[in-house]
Amino acid sequence: MNKTVAFSKNSVNVFFHILTQCNLNCGHCYINPAQHGSEILPLDTIRQWLHLFLDPRRKANLILLGGEPTLHPELARIIAAARRIGYDSITIDTNGYLFHDILNQAVPSEVDFISFSLDGATRGTNDRIRGRGCYGTCLSGIRAAVKLGFKTSLIYTVSNENIAELEMMPPLLEDLGVDRFFIQVIGIRGRPAAAGDDHLQVDRPTWRHLIPKVAQKVAAAGITVTYPKVFLDSQESFECAGRVAENYFIFPNGRVYRCPLCEDYPLHSLAIKENRLVETGPVNEKDLFLLNIAEGCVMNKLIQPGNLNYTPDGTPEYKIACCLLKEEVAGQG
Repeated sequence: MNKTVAFSKNSVNVFFHILTQCNLNCGHCYINPAQHGSEILPLDTIRQWLHLFLDPRRKANLILLGGEPTLHPELARIIAAARRIGYDSITIDTNGYLFHDILNQAVPSEVDFISFSLDGATRGTNDRIRGRGCYGTCLSGIRAAVKLGFKTSLIYTVSNENIAELEMMPPLLEDLGVDRFFIQVIGIRGRPAAAGDDHLQVDRPTWRHLIPKVAQKVAAAGITVTYPKVFLDSQESFECAGRVAENYFIFPNGRVYRCPLCEDYPLHSLAIKENRLVETGPVNEKDLFLLNIAEGCVMNKLIQPGNLNYTPDGTPEYKIACCLLKEEVAGQG
């Protein structure tokens, strides 16, 4: 049932941060306004930028993010425009507050998934991480979306602050009626990087023991589960999505990254200037993609090396996979 989701060479994945504002103040938020900008992009600009990433030879998937994307007053029109332009799938990532009555403004036939973020199986854990009242609001948002016919998914960002509750998630997911479950690994960027919270990263033995086990339990309830590979065995080869796949992470100030781990730094390999997509000069992330190191992911080694271990002679005990390499367990039944 487990399979590694290979980097797709036949599709384009566009992660579009249409604003960076948010109504919450989550401790693990990766948004960095100093690097990403604080603009709320107007509809016309968004339309023009969406055209830049379409290729008639490949399907293009659009993920609309923030900050909190439902804070954008024209989100429903953005969705409709993206569908007309030709995006093959459209997903909204939200904290569940669902501003501007988006569930009644958007059309289920035009939105492939609404992905909700929840970081605890209980109110206490989730609200300690995301803010008071978030747990109940998110669950209510999921139930409302399901009732209106939207496909839904739930994103759980695993850290040492909430991993103890991951095994409690299967019955909650089944009760909510979500279609997909995404387990994410915390990145030490944005607020965690500024606070020096490298203790949030889950160690290799815990990750490898717990994550696949929970994924199987969730899949047994008919819910498809996706989670990052993270730790490669010594005999497994490392492959960088920046070399072989087309993933674009767009921010309101026009920066376009190919690797999300780089987003705290001006290492973006592309930029949108005067509504044109242009390459940036060296040194940028594209130059770093070409490096081969014993630890696997160069960006991980440079930016968040706390998840690495070494033998007494300095040899890495394992490699870190590209953060865009996923495992998937299909829902059963």
